[in-house]
Amino acid sequence: MLNIIFSFVALVFLLGLVAYVLVLMANNSRILSISQEKAKLEAELFQVKIKSIMDRRELEAKQVKLAWNGFRKFQVVSKVQETKDITSFYLAPHDGKELPGFLPGQFLTFQITLPGQSQPVIRCYSLSDSPYHPDRYRVSIKRVPAPRDNPSAPPGLISNYFHDSLHENDIVDVKAPSGHFYLPMTKKTPVVLLAGGVGITPVLSMLNAITEMGSQREVWFFLGVRNKTEHVMKEHLEMVARENENVHLKVFYSAPSETDVLNGDYHVKGRVNVENFKPILPSSNFDFYICAPPPMVKDLRTDLAGWGVPKKNIHFEAFGPATVKKCKADTGTESNVKLSIQFEKSGKTLEWDTKSASLLDFAESNGIPIDSGCRAGNCGTCLTAIKSGKVDLVGEPGSEPEAGSCLACISIPKENITLDA
Repeated sequence: MLNIIFSFVALVFLLGLVAYVLVLMANNSRILSISQEKAKLEAELFQVKIKSIMDRRELEAKQVKLAWNGFRKFQVVSKVQETKDITSFYLAPHDGKELPGFLPGQFLTFQITLPGQSQPVIRCYSLSDSPYHPDRYRVSIKRVPAPRDNPSAPPGLISNYFHDSLHENDIVDVKAPSGHFYLPMTKKTPVVLLAGGVGITPVLSMLNAITEMGSQREVWFFLGVRNKTEHVMKEHLEMVARENENVHLKVFYSAPSETDVLNGDYHVKGRVNVENFKPILPSSNFDFYICAPPPMVKDLRTDLAGWGVPKKNIHFEAFGPATVKKCKADTGTESNVKLSIQFEKSGKTLEWDTKSASLLDFAESNGIPIDSGCRAGNCGTCLTAIKSGKVDLVGEPGSEPEAGSCLACISIPKENITLDA
């Protein structure tokens, strides 16, 4: 009897041991399979990363190779109304040749010849889409009305021309993409993209570039508008946020209407400022890219610095001539001192008008031609050599002008000056 019991126990033990070995072998096989799958996935991700780097390098090389000097003819292939005041223009080269890429955030410079104007007018508009469309560019332009505080003044000359007079199949003269405000695509650091109104255009280009290249870079996108009527690219932004887990979209309405839905149309009632988005962001450890009206840019930069964000992590671009009007009181120029402005090329010497917002405005009001584009210190089109004297800045330039020169759109005289204009 004991032999039978012992044999039974031994058999059970043996069967258990066999089962354990079989389970162990199965687990090892599964672990090996998982390890192989993980290795395969890592190899695929590495290949994607290498391809992404190669694509970026190829894009940059193509940009250098295909860039052109001067102005090139472009055709308006499509005109799309985004909001009641903002229209997108899709542009393709009239000669049908390839286009260079660009860095997301850069702009195009347009030369427009208008009836009754003695010379062409230069304006700059940010590219509003990613560089990954080799057959066309896109700019999104807001119609500029007459100033609210001076409704009898003329509205924006070129923005209204684009809206009212430029149609599909029309031809425009365009310079190659340029600009110092852009997102480096080789970095992986998390970013916050901040836009006020039509300032969305360059940061939208950045957002589209990140998502279209398949990057998992952490992105927070903050857009500030008055209400739904000004909510540009609403459907597109919602789609991008929905399809990309790394993108966090927050829309701010400063004056929502009764029909605007909180957490439907927008997320925060108020303005895009540090006080309002500080509770939303997980930390201040981001690169911040700002494009907005000058007062908003100024406040954001000041408050971000106060939050401890290093200056090197705050990148900005203001738009529009309001820069000088908002900053004029910050300069030390005495209004009761009479200053002489000599325009050497034009052969004119004039007394400075303290009501002028900038040297560019002063020159234009006296019939002295100075090329200009952004009128906010970003594009460098109005760069003018100073033969003698000094100027004060009434806005912060996107990049420092050459020594011995000034950006006429954001400069006023500090003393008697002579300009090469």
